[in-house]
Amino acid sequence: MRRFSAEYLRRTREGMWADSRAALANLDLDSRSRILDVGCGTGELSRVLADESDADVVCVDADRDLLRVAREETGLPIVAGDATGLPFADDTFDLVICQALLVNLPDPTAAVEEFARVSSDLVAAVEPDNADVSVDSTVSEEVTLERRVREAYLAGVETDVALGEAVGETFRDCGLADVRSRRYDHEKVVDAPYDEADLQDAARKASGAGLADHETELRRALSTETYDELRRAWRAMGRDVIAQIQEAEYRRVEVVPFDVTVGRVSSTSVE
Repeated sequence: MRRFSAEYLRRTREGMWADSRAALANLDLDSRSRILDVGCGTGELSRVLADESDADVVCVDADRDLLRVAREETGLPIVAGDATGLPFADDTFDLVICQALLVNLPDPTAAVEEFARVSSDLVAAVEPDNADVSVDSTVSEEVTLERRVREAYLAGVETDVALGEAVGETFRDCGLADVRSRRYDHEKVVDAPYDEADLQDAARKASGAGLADHETELRRALSTETYDELRRAWRAMGRDVIAQIQEAEYRRVEVVPFDVTVGRVSSTSVE
């Protein structure tokens, strides 16, 4: 399983669900009593679940460092555990959910089967379609380079990070019934006046650090020469971003589509 730092999770999930929570309607949160957030990370989704329901929300993650952050930031109970071997009895929760977890697992089916085992009612997954991300920027090179990097990353990553709407098929294969899906577009806008996080992201572009986050995956798909050329172009683009920020002219809009898939545990799904 791929692992991420708390900083990376905050940066990529910042503002998610702040504009609308309509895509969570199929979770029937107002009727839940016990919810498990699997692969909770730093607890972004856990907070939303606690806000939208009166249920007892439990956070579980295999990364103990992330769990400590989740406990500090949400105040919710935490449990260390693996998505494919959850430390709970059958039917412990009436909703088991994950966000951006299945795309990082080598065997998402095994995780969904485990979700169904510990749920008495619903299983849900909020998963991105990273192949359908769109970027618009006042720095034209950024749009082109983002596309090149995304294509190489998709080719080099070892899990299905474009799972998105295909989660429904996985749910059905696991015996879940009444499978439904709603799409949520997570829009991230950078515009003047810029905050400290915007300035840090620009500096990471100019230094090449943002690209280095995915160096392993990119090098699987690119030759050394092509990767080095891409890194030089990426850093030059970052310097252009900083120049536009200094003139308060920079604007970037990224839209990451997430599919919220829900399935109901049937009598045959956990046998």
